[in-house]
Amino acid sequence: MADWRDDIDALVFRPAGHRGFCMVHRLALRTVIGRPPSPAECLDYFAANQPMFEAAAQARIAQAGLAPDANFHLTSRNLSPGSPAPDNF
Repeated sequence: MADWRDDIDALVFRPAGHRGFCMVHRLALRTVIGRPPSPAECLDYFAANQPMFEAAAQARIAQAGLAPDANFHLTSRNLSPGSPAPDNF
C-alpha cells in the first residue's frame, strides 16, 4: 500500500521486509508513465504495478547496502525502463 505526501510531491511506500520508507517523486513517475500524472494517478499506477516497485526497491536496498530502517528514493532509472505504462494511464 502506498500513500501520497503533498509536502514532498511523492508517492511513499514501505517495501516488504524493510522498516524504512521508499519515496518516488512525481517527476520520476512522469517519466515512467509518459505524461504528468496527478497524485491519484500515481497511486493507481503503483497499485497496478506494485511488483515492479517492490523489485526496484529491493534492488536499491541491496545495491546501496541500506540499513533496515533507512529511507530512500527511487528514480525513473530504478524502475523498469522498458515497461510500458498500462493503457489506462
